[in-house]
Amino acid sequence: MCTVPTITTSNDITLITLQNCPSDLSFVANIFQRISGFGVNVDMISLAPTHGAFTSISFTIADNDLGKILVFTSDLHDNSNIKTIVSSGNCKISVYDQAMKNTPGIAAKVFTAAAKIETDIRIITTSEVDISLLVTAADCDQTLKEIENGIQ
Repeated sequence: MCTVPTITTSNDITLITLQNCPSDLSFVANIFQRISGFGVNVDMISLAPTHGAFTSISFTIADNDLGKILVFTSDLHDNSNIKTIVSSGNCKISVYDQAMKNTPGIAAKVFTAAAKIETDIRIITTSEVDISLLVTAADCDQTLKEIENGIQ
């Protein structure tokens, strides 16, 4: 059975990366617990491989929640060695298909389509049935078009 993947987009997304975080899972849990206390919804999350006792955590939020998070990240910076990198005005392109888990090559098609136009990809998250790319707003429309053409 051949299915057609569903492709969706979300606009006005901010990527926040916290570098030099303790690689302790309790620390990571505390970060997201504190963020939820601000009433901020987190979407994409990526935890980098540890480097000794440290790691980097990247996550996305809505652009309009950035002000709430800046107070929190400033506090982190002031009280630790954690460095914050913020990139706003991004777009998320998600490719979903339940058949992906048994169909090799979908990720290759998506990445090839994005590479064809040298898309500025900020972060990628995947599951068995979903591939999500965070791209700059400037690259969103053309990347979406290439992905739609590339996975046909």
